[in-house]
Order: sequence, then C-alpha cells, then structure tokens
Amino acid sequence: MNDEIALQSRSAFQLKAGLYTLTTLWLQDPLLRGLSAQLAAKVSQAPQFFKGAPLVIDLQRVRDAILPIDFSSLRETLVSQGMFPVGVRGGSQSQHDAATQAGLPVLPETKESRAEPKESGHVLPYNAQNKLVTQPVRSGQQICATGGDLTVLSAVSPGAELLAEGHVHIYGALRGRALAGINGNREAKIFCLSLEAELVSIAGQYTVNEDLIKSEFWRQPVKIEWSEEKLKIELLPIRAGSDFQALRG
Repeated sequence: MNDEIALQSRSAFQLKAGLYTLTTLWLQDPLLRGLSAQLAAKVSQAPQFFKGAPLVIDLQRVRDAILPIDFSSLRETLVSQGMFPVGVRGGSQSQHDAATQAGLPVLPETKESRAEPKESGHVLPYNAQNKLVTQPVRSGQQICATGGDLTVLSAVSPGAELLAEGHVHIYGALRGRALAGINGNREAKIFCLSLEAELVSIAGQYTVNEDLIKSEFWRQPVKIEWSEEKLKIELLPIRAGSDFQALRG
C-alpha cells in the first residue's frame, strides 16, 4: 500500500522548452500539382537526411488562394516520402480550419514565416550576444547562439548540431550540422577549417553531405555564404603548415 502511494506521488514527467531544427516546406501551389514527383526527386538526392524528418508546412505563399488545399492528401504525400509533418503556419483562417480537421495543428508564426524568404534578412547589431565553445562538440550535442555568432575552437563530431542567428566559426573539422542565420539573416556565414559536414544551412537554404562530398571543397577550409538565392562555397586562403592546419582535427 505504501509503495502504491509513493508511486502515485512521484512525478511521471517534466515539461521543458527546447529548440529543434525543423525543415520547412513553403507550399506554392494550393492544388499540389507536381508536388509528389518533385518531392520524390528531392528526397532521392539525400534520403538519409529526409528519413523521419519533422517538417513544417508554410502557407505564406498560398494564403490568398481561392481554391481549398487538400491537407489530407498533402499529409499522405509527405508521409509516403518518409517525412512527418508536425503542423502548418501562416495562411488564412479557413486554411487553418481545414488543416486542423486533417490532424495538422496550427503553429505560431515566426520572424521567418512573416517575411517572404526571398527578402534579405536583417544584419545583426554590433552588440549581439556571441557564444564561444572551447571544447570539442560531441555527437548528440546541440549548441545555439541566440542573437549572435557561435565560435567553436575545436572539431564538431557527426551527429552534433550548431545553430546561430549570426555567423558560425569552426576552428576545426565540421563533421556535424551547422546552421547560420536561423532567424532568416542572409548576411550570416559559416567558416570552418575542414568541411566534412552532414549539412550546412544559411537562413534555411541548405546543402547536404551527399552533395558536399562530391565537391572540390570536401575536407578543405571554406567560407559558406548566401549568394544569388543559393549557397556559395569558397576556399579560405590558409597556408599549408600554418598553425590553423593543426586545428583541423
């Protein structure tokens, strides 16, 4: 009896706020024309990245559409490609109602969702809050610099994730994920001494390991920035034998 009372009084769970990286699908056609085939082609480029990926459906570009969206069909299409839609954001009230009926919750809007992705993001203020990490970033760790830059003075392991509203600097090998400009800031950049990443992203525009490993920049010191609606990668002018070479790890 006492054991039963003790069990009932013991807390069964805790609720804590967390920060997670979610892929966003910006819906552009309310009739979903060509979506299934185009999505399958995209997933085939990086199947491991999309497998089991949580995904947000953004309705910003179709909020004024007269024709209704078949959210049940949309959800089935995404699930058939191995993704898991967690909800919708943006859009009209009627679209919210239809999404809810299809089992898709309505998520609160963010700075990113209130602005069209083609618009240039703001530049971070001079007194931004920056974060410095002096130890290696291990698999499973997630480090976020809210409002500033993130600098890591060592290597980043596979399965680790770095997020920053500003720039991401890595004075070592980048083998995990690095996401800069997570608030939509397209002026953000990523720097690393050895590009071996699972994914790199700036303001939501990303490139995955399957593409990086085929490039001339693989395992090289690089700068990554947003340019002409895509990610641009350039070699950093680091001399062989320099002190930085020893940090690549």
